[in-house]
Amino acid sequence: MTTPQIPTVNTINRGLPAGKMPELRMMPAPSDANVYGDVFGGWIMAQVDIAGSLPATRRANGRVATIAVNSFVFKNPVFVGDLLSFYADIVKVGNTSITVQVEVYAERNRLQANTVKVTEATLTYVATDSDRKPRKVPPIETLIHP
Repeated sequence: MTTPQIPTVNTINRGLPAGKMPELRMMPAPSDANVYGDVFGGWIMAQVDIAGSLPATRRANGRVATIAVNSFVFKNPVFVGDLLSFYADIVKVGNTSITVQVEVYAERNRLQANTVKVTEATLTYVATDSDRKPRKVPPIETLIHP
């Protein structure tokens, strides 16, 4: 009798960035696509903005607003049924701003573990106060709790 093989993380996440957790995972629905099944770029852009805002909000320790889409590249089409994983990393922190790089991967035909990078984007957020005016990003030391 043989022991069944349990898939490892590397097998399950083939093609996804190793050692990283996605900020967001989404599966586009038919209403997010045109009649040919291609997902609208605007829908992808909205999800990228949400994914990028998550680490920016944590780093700002509060509200942020998108002030710039510095770059946005659609590398491959996205289809209804793709499982999208959005990875976001802070690449720069300014006085009031936070710049985030977002990469999006699509797991296609998930039984065969076919994964492709579909989008790359860089967005800049500004930390805002309760009046929605820019405020300083707090020093990192004040965010770390023992």
